Amino acid sequence: MSTIGVSANRLEILQIAKAVAEEKAIDQSIVIEAMQEAIEKAAKAKYGQEHDIRAKIDATTGEQTLWRVQTVVADEEFEDESKQLRLTEAKKLDATLEAGDELKEELPPFDFGRVAAQTAKQVIMQKVRDAERERQYNEYKDRVGEIISGVVKRVEYGHVIVDLGRAEGIIRRNDGIPRENFQTNDRVRAYLYKVSRETKGPQIFLSRAAPDFMVRLFAQEVPEVYEGVIEIKACARDPGSRAKIGVISNDSSIDPVGACVGMRGARVQAVVGELSGEKIDIIPWNYDDATFIVNALQPAEVSKVVLDEDERRVEVVVADDQFPLAIGRRGQNVRLASQLTGWQIDLVTESADSERYQREFQERTELFMKALDADETLAQLLASEGFETVEEIAYVAPEDFITIEGFDEDVAEELQERAREFLDRLAAENDAKRKELGVEDAVMELESMTPSFAVRLGEEGVQTLDDVAGLVPDDITGWREPGPDGKPVWVEGILKKGEMRKDDAQMFIMRARVAAGWIEPDAIEQMLAQKAEEEAPELTEEERALLALGELGSNASDEAVDEALEELEFDLDALAAEGGDDEAAPKD
Repeated sequence: MSTIGVSANRLEILQIAKAVAEEKAIDQSIVIEAMQEAIEKAAKAKYGQEHDIRAKIDATTGEQTLWRVQTVVADEEFEDESKQLRLTEAKKLDATLEAGDELKEELPPFDFGRVAAQTAKQVIMQKVRDAERERQYNEYKDRVGEIISGVVKRVEYGHVIVDLGRAEGIIRRNDGIPRENFQTNDRVRAYLYKVSRETKGPQIFLSRAAPDFMVRLFAQEVPEVYEGVIEIKACARDPGSRAKIGVISNDSSIDPVGACVGMRGARVQAVVGELSGEKIDIIPWNYDDATFIVNALQPAEVSKVVLDEDERRVEVVVADDQFPLAIGRRGQNVRLASQLTGWQIDLVTESADSERYQREFQERTELFMKALDADETLAQLLASEGFETVEEIAYVAPEDFITIEGFDEDVAEELQERAREFLDRLAAENDAKRKELGVEDAVMELESMTPSFAVRLGEEGVQTLDDVAGLVPDDITGWREPGPDGKPVWVEGILKKGEMRKDDAQMFIMRARVAAGWIEPDAIEQMLAQKAEEEAPELTEEERALLALGELGSNASDEAVDEALEELEFDLDALAAEGGDDEAAPKD
């Protein structure tokens, strides 16, 4: 290639271009363009870099042409003698030339010298490398999400370089399965999760530890998964040790767990073998979060589940003897269950839950004894009936009291009267305290404000409307942040956890900003409208059609109905043919 010149044999040029293109799996035209550029560079070195020299190699015949180009410009715009030609001089050469035309002067062929040949070789090789990298990137960027096979080329510091045939991929140390050792020339399968364009060529990142690798393996081994009859809704892995997958069947006649296990475990064992013996728990998926969490903690048996929707945390109560099984070795079982369900799982034993319940029961009993001036038996009865606060007793419907054995209207009325008196005294004390703390009366006029809330604000130094307006929801409700050991810990806000939702806290602050004059009242309406729009379910075609017909009214003409349905692109006859809601069907 280093001896190629303009005087080289035509067929030899085409044969070299074809051979290089086939070897690098790139288009032959790219190689020919690289040769043209190399010839142009060599010619400029011979005739001068300031000239506009162009080369052309015919892709069919191999004929080579080299010429210098000058652009015709108006006399007053003439600047560069080597690349431009005055219009008056051009007219002398060819009367048909106009400003903007190009005048081509063919140059004689020449032989490359040693330096020019080496330069040409570098130009061609660089062009070919660039084209090869672009081909590799375009070939693999659309294969992200697939399992691909290759041969181990080398192992460097725990990173496995895989020969994919016409490209190289890398399994980084943290993308491999622990304690899995590969030797040169070993066959390996991995999940392609990223292709990045780099200066030195595309980087193809592979993984054998990604949960999606297991999902794709099941799709290969289980036809029902590949066809979409069974869906793998979630997957969590501790690579090389244990994994959990959540599966659900779209066909009620097919057991998703049994289908994934296969006859005598053949299907799941094929996946386990590929993953170096990683144990796999196949969990039936359920749209009910509590049920799915119970399933995910298998083989441990769960006694009770308490969900915290706002924090996406769940408290799971298990028998004392089931606690080690629920946690698993080094917390593996509960950790995988948490990853699988997307909920933070807090495990509690039945004995600890019972102790906590007894403690809370005793605290409520003492509160009711103090607030209602009642004896311990009555206070315990109220606590056992589910009453948690004095407010519930004060404002619950009287008939709810009467249903309690031994209670009548007089007892209910007396208890509620005592509860209201206690709340009034407490409110008066809190109101006096908030004044001592400097909380302004304007703050008390905010919606959702109570004397006890005002005291909490005052204790935190929040005294004016501007102070309240400057808060953020986390300041009120609390937040979660990483603790010293890396695990998230709860940081209390102005109110105790669960006393106010984050959405309500945001609305409370927005009202304070309106009252303080920071924003216009319309801002609240816009926020509510945006929230409603985000939460609104998308209507089906049938619902949109019925809604449109409802807006037209019963007196609408047939033409108006047809026009509305046509605008919605809704076929009423098709719906009737499919069959619809019996209640919505017209009756004879």
